[in-house]
Amino acid sequence: MRSLDETLGVLADELHSVEAALSEPDVASDLTRLRDLSRRHKELAEINAAWTELTAAREDLATAREMFNATDGDDREQWRQEVNDAEARLPALEATLETLLLPHDPNEGRNVILEIRGAEGGEEANLFAADLAEMYRRYAAMRGWKVEVLEERQSEQGGLDEVTFLIKGDDAWSRFEHEAGVHRVQRVPVTEAKGRVHTSSATVSVLPEAEEVDVDINPNDLKIDVYRSSGPGGQSVNTTDSAVRITHLPTGIVVSMQDEKSQIQNRAKALIVLRARLLKAAQDAQANELGDLKRSQLGSGGRSEKIRTYNFKENRVTDHRINLTTYTLDAVLGGDLDPYVDALLADKRARQLAESDGR
Repeated sequence: MRSLDETLGVLADELHSVEAALSEPDVASDLTRLRDLSRRHKELAEINAAWTELTAAREDLATAREMFNATDGDDREQWRQEVNDAEARLPALEATLETLLLPHDPNEGRNVILEIRGAEGGEEANLFAADLAEMYRRYAAMRGWKVEVLEERQSEQGGLDEVTFLIKGDDAWSRFEHEAGVHRVQRVPVTEAKGRVHTSSATVSVLPEAEEVDVDINPNDLKIDVYRSSGPGGQSVNTTDSAVRITHLPTGIVVSMQDEKSQIQNRAKALIVLRARLLKAAQDAQANELGDLKRSQLGSGGRSEKIRTYNFKENRVTDHRINLTTYTLDAVLGGDLDPYVDALLADKRARQLAESDGR
């Protein structure tokens, strides 16, 4: 087994090789190779920078200890503080390097396709889906990400049957991937006359946006239908055949878009979602089609399969995967998701480190 120094030496050599490859004239015309080399360069450069910073900190500590042992009086006290400061810096730097050396998520750095649907609970589930959509919009705004609505279907009472967002941001995938699953709400619905608390649910699926070079779609594999878009309850909202439904014949995946008035725009948005679904399906070795993957994320959408519960009466939010509960429902629905996202990322890192140590 390689030592840490040997591993970092190998990665430093790879960094030099990647830099040399990026300078080759023919790389700029090969978009797939350019993208892959650029992503790998970013990963290796971050590791190299973290190792350089950690090495410098260890050298500072060694120097401070040496000077502390060689001096006395006021100078000795000053060097004692230098030793303490240097020792305090090391754990965070070591943790950063440890994290960067963990197996890399192939979706890191990608934009995100976020799909939210009402599940169990009738119209109350649709109203909760709208609350989740607004929560994620606000969270994206706090993080400085761009949000584009690809598809939105309102329900009869102002909720959402379904909404699909494209969220653009360098760390969008890493901070959204754990949102996939069944979200449960416990509250008195606006439709409840007797003030009883109901339990409903909405589902969230999270897909990485696929670039055209990631997924090669044969036009002959697509069945494209056009039709007139409609609003809640079948109400017509467009008098032209602008809505588009694309069926990927080899997998059976179907994507429909009707938000735009232009058939061309709806088709372009539908292809974005289709590529994302095909990419995610291909990344799962056990899935032959996206339906299998989504079932692993969402189950049947039932309330008992929840990943998180939002209890309005107690102003409580509980993430059942990491047993984290806070009484900050208002803040969470206002977009303050970082306490949960950070805890989920820390849990993922801990599990990865445990698996790495067990090898």
